[in-house]
Parts: sequence; structure tokens; C-alpha cells
Amino acid sequence: MSSRLSASTRRTAPREVAIETTAITLGDFLKWAGAADTGGRAKHMVQSGDVRVNGTVERRRGRQLAPGDRVSTAGREYVIVAR
Repeated sequence: MSSRLSASTRRTAPREVAIETTAITLGDFLKWAGAADTGGRAKHMVQSGDVRVNGTVERRRGRQLAPGDRVSTAGREYVIVAR
């Protein structure tokens, strides 16, 4: 039996994304982290239910995020840290 995991089951460590403010909106965070290339794309991702915050589907682009929050989308996970 092989100990290798397939690409779909392999877990990667969350990417730390530093913010300079005490909070950031979800839409702005998706752009800042590089998960969305435009605000329109971020809006679509959130409204489609493709984004989770701390494990729960989040549909509000204006949701305030702070250091310690975890955001996941498209198979990637990001953790917010203070700069």
C-alpha cells in the first residue's frame, strides 16, 4: 500500500497573510491575499458560497475579519496575522 496521497487529498499548511489594520473586510481580504484578482470576482466567490470563514460559509463581503481568522476558498486556506 502506497503512503503517497493524491493531489486532491493532500493538505497544505494555511498561508499566513499579514494585515496592517485591526480589521479588513472579507472582499478586501480576498483581493489582498490574491484569492481574487478583482472586487467583482471576490463578490461572485462570496455570493456563490465558495468562501468559508472559520469553517462556516460566509456570504457577506463586508464581514469584518481580524488576526486569527481563517478563510478558505478554492482548496486553499489563509490565516490572518497582524503585521
